[in-house]
Amino acid sequence: MQQRFTPATTLALAITLVCWASAFAGIRAGLEAYSPGHLALLRFLVASAALVPLAAYFRLPLPRLADVPHILLHGFLGYFGYHVCLNIGEQTVSAGSACFIIGFIPVFSVLLAALLLAEPLTRRVLAGIGVSVCGIGLIAWAEGGGAAFDTGALWVLAAALSESLFFVLQKPKLDVYRAVHYTIYAMWGGTLPMLLFLPGLGEAVAAAPAPATWAVVYLGIFPSAIAYATWTFAISRLPVGKVIVTQYAMPLMTVAIAWVWLGELPAPMAFAGGLLALLGVFVGTRPPKRPPRRAESAHSP
Repeated sequence: MQQRFTPATTLALAITLVCWASAFAGIRAGLEAYSPGHLALLRFLVASAALVPLAAYFRLPLPRLADVPHILLHGFLGYFGYHVCLNIGEQTVSAGSACFIIGFIPVFSVLLAALLLAEPLTRRVLAGIGVSVCGIGLIAWAEGGGAAFDTGALWVLAAALSESLFFVLQKPKLDVYRAVHYTIYAMWGGTLPMLLFLPGLGEAVAAAPAPATWAVVYLGIFPSAIAYATWTFAISRLPVGKVIVTQYAMPLMTVAIAWVWLGELPAPMAFAGGLLALLGVFVGTRPPKRPPRRAESAHSP
């Protein structure tokens, strides 16, 4: 494994971060014409089709029959649960604020790993969780206009919890399957329950303005398919710690992209809460002095 950034790995990470950061604005754009369910289904029909060439390139084998129930459960959590909840939340929560809340995933994952996998839970992690919760509370208060908590923030937080469960529960399977293989299995498995939203999708596409539809197509191709390929390329050539730390830049990138794309900025209190939540994530997930354990997952919108 390489230890230093090269032009190729730097470009791969840049593509990944821009695609993932832009997804929050893309969701807001798509929600102007699509319901949360229709947006999720159309996005992942596009993404599932876009992954076919990637599956062919990696010569994707069939999963073991005994693992199919796990794949379906993990796909439900990581794709259906995460994206449907995120879409519902972004109906009222700004793109930048949503990204700050989703940034809580690493802390959730550490907490769930302690509960489900008996991994150690340190005071530093608990302190980080406390700081992040305060920041998320500020975001919810600000997005509610300073008069009440915006329940959309709770839906985004539910999305973060669902994605964290996906990361933690899939961990044993990553010792058996290559990360790229298992992610394709899970994405296809998570798309299946989205067919629940199929009724009315054709009519929604026909009625939607072109910019909203192209935003959803963009979400399916770039943040959902291409960004994962570039992420896998980078993570396979660099230490995980060096790659994960780049994601701290993503919320600020999301704010900038949403401002350019949608003319949208989070309220000042929401932005301050986002920075506080980001500080909590940094405190809670800062690697120990000893080399960190291998991991291959990262959150994506």
